[in-house]
Amino acid sequence: MSMSKTTNTYNRQNWEDAEFPILCQTCLGDNPYVRMIKERFGKECKICTRPFTIFRWCPGARMRFKKTEICQTCARLKNVCQTCLLDLEYGLPIQVRDAALKVADTMPQSDVNKEYYIQNIDAQLQDGDGTEAAGAVGRSLAANEMLSKLARTAPYYKRNRPHICSFWVKGECKRGEECPYRHDKPNEPDDPLCEQNIKDRYYGRNDPVAEKIMKRAASLPTLEPPEDRNITTLYVGNLPEEITEPELRDQFYQYGEIRSIALVPRQQCAFVQYTKRSAAELAAERSFNKLVIHGRKVSIKWAHSQAKQGTAAKTDRRFEVAGIPPPSAKPNDYFNLRQEQINVMPAGMKLHQLPSNLVPASAYQMYGQPTYAAPYSNTNSGTSATATSTSGVNLDSISIPPPPGQVPYPSQDATRMGALKK
Repeated sequence: MSMSKTTNTYNRQNWEDAEFPILCQTCLGDNPYVRMIKERFGKECKICTRPFTIFRWCPGARMRFKKTEICQTCARLKNVCQTCLLDLEYGLPIQVRDAALKVADTMPQSDVNKEYYIQNIDAQLQDGDGTEAAGAVGRSLAANEMLSKLARTAPYYKRNRPHICSFWVKGECKRGEECPYRHDKPNEPDDPLCEQNIKDRYYGRNDPVAEKIMKRAASLPTLEPPEDRNITTLYVGNLPEEITEPELRDQFYQYGEIRSIALVPRQQCAFVQYTKRSAAELAAERSFNKLVIHGRKVSIKWAHSQAKQGTAAKTDRRFEVAGIPPPSAKPNDYFNLRQEQINVMPAGMKLHQLPSNLVPASAYQMYGQPTYAAPYSNTNSGTSATATSTSGVNLDSISIPPPPGQVPYPSQDATRMGALKK
């Protein structure tokens, strides 16, 4: 066509010349002192085939060099980056953004119509400051719920990594650590993400990356309100450390009247309590997976009822072991003994001295079956022996408590008093 670099140059005044590219933060890199190589009319745009000024730079250490692929007019028509062709506001493919905003692509694709269309768009953009989007996308850019959930809140610098070394895959790379390419396992050849076409991505058709994101959007979780209508408190997590209560109140006061805000800086969370349940539900619906404070996406959940927390705290879960019942409510009934069993037991009797019909199963399950050290003897023989349980607990140190109401004075222990007299 007449605008191509390889044909007649009579229409050279329409070639694009720029001082700085239109890039997203990911492609630009994290280096604030990035150096670029500029070449006027160095290549043809891969969409409109019009020569334009290309830029080439390295986004960071151990990253591959990147360059602009489309002209700035085509980039402003779709509000995308000149290199990665992702939306500048949400960082998503064009197909996903157009589907969410319900934008119909009316850009012509034939050579003659495309040339005429680009010339008209250039004439419209000359009056602006060069930062606004053009065409149908520029008129349709507005806040969208689905795009806010899918959007990236931080740059994804892994996209700038070098390509995989083909010699390393074949086992023939001899550069080692000095190799500028990445030594990693390649993707499967049947992976649809490997079959991406720049024109399909620009026009928003047959983009495998966009289809993958749209499937993920269909299965996004939702925040269901609790059944207890008395719960009007929201849990706000992943807060920045420098957040203050007035800033948090400004974020949530638009949904309804706030009763109180409890900020926990150490845990980087807060609890926002509303006066009405309808205000809390509106805040949860509008801010779930959407709220960003100081560049961090905040997690929103419903707080638990305090009545349920009190009931759970009173329940002792340490004894939830197979076969071991929870301790009795009686203060002196350590082994769930019946009252008549406690009354017939002498005070100070050892556990292994009890008759087998009076020892509850819970005591054996907790301390194990009693065993005796050699020479074997029972409590009725004259030979002394030490009783231990299979779990290693000395049963001589475990005494049955006295009946309720009886205070165990030292003078009532005949064994201890006999030892003192000797």
